[in-house]
Amino acid sequence: MKKLIKLTLAVVLTVSATSLFAQKFGRINMQELIAVMPETQEMQNNLQTYLKDLQEQSETLQVELNNKITEFYKERDNMSEGVRNVREQELQDMQNRLREFNSWAEQDIQRKQAEMLEPIINKAQEAVNKIAKAGGYVGVFDSSLPSLAYVDETALTDIQPAVRAELGIAADAKPIMPQAQ
Repeated sequence: MKKLIKLTLAVVLTVSATSLFAQKFGRINMQELIAVMPETQEMQNNLQTYLKDLQEQSETLQVELNNKITEFYKERDNMSEGVRNVREQELQDMQNRLREFNSWAEQDIQRKQAEMLEPIINKAQEAVNKIAKAGGYVGVFDSSLPSLAYVDETALTDIQPAVRAELGIAADAKPIMPQAQ
């Protein structure tokens, strides 16, 4: 009976060890994948347009402030002290509003970019999931975010070409570089 238990245990251990080594793992560079997606170019174009609009608004506020400052210095000598103090406070308030607008605009651009990027990331992730399931992969590592102390890259299957094909992206498509601002 003991021999039967030992034999069964040996078979179970052998089968489980074999199945562990037979598992497939893949790798993909998600940053590169997202950078070559056509939606990313469209997002960057939309973001550039939005940024340009915000810059124009900021420039308009800056011109208005500069005109008020110029007017103030022209008329300063003819103003009473009370009027001068009120106008100086108005100028300080305008400067503060301009700074606040620029700070808000910077945060809004980041929020808008994250909002526009989310569906692109989701689409890429769905394609990775589909290819991984179809290929029988147990796990897929994102090589753009090294989270393991060591990974033998040669033991991982690169699923990037299959995911690109799933998304309809040409194999020779180059990553979209952000435009200079």
